[in-house]
Amino acid sequence: MPRLCFALDLKDDPELIAEYERWHRAGQVWPDILQSLRSHGIEEAEIFRTHDRLVLVLQVADDFSLDEKAASDAVNERVIAWETMMWKYQKPLSWARHGEKWVPMRRIFSLNAASDTGVVTKPD
Repeated sequence: MPRLCFALDLKDDPELIAEYERWHRAGQVWPDILQSLRSHGIEEAEIFRTHDRLVLVLQVADDFSLDEKAASDAVNERVIAWETMMWKYQKPLSWARHGEKWVPMRRIFSLNAASDTGVVTKPD
C-alpha cells in the first residue's frame, strides 16, 4: 500500500491553530469529505502538527491517482467549501507553486531500505 506525504503551514495564530485542530477531531470533519477521501482510494489519512507546520500522511490504494482526486475535488461543491474554509487557517509554504496547498514531500530515508543492503557488517 503506497504512502504519500505532504507538508503545509498554518497561520501562526494560536486561536486559529486550536480552531483548525477542533475541525479535525473525530466527528467534526464533514461526512462528505471523509467519503470523498475514501471513494478515491485513500485508505488512511493522518495529519501531524508541530507549531504551525503540518505533515499529511496518506496510505492509498495501488491505483490511486492524485490527478483524478484533484479533478474530482475541483467540481465537488462540498470539497470546495471545506477547502475554502480550511484556507482560513492555512498558508502556503514559501516554495509552493501558485495555488498549491499541500506540497508533496520526498522520502530521503527508510529504515527498511537502509537495512536491505544485503551486506552484513560486524563491529570491530
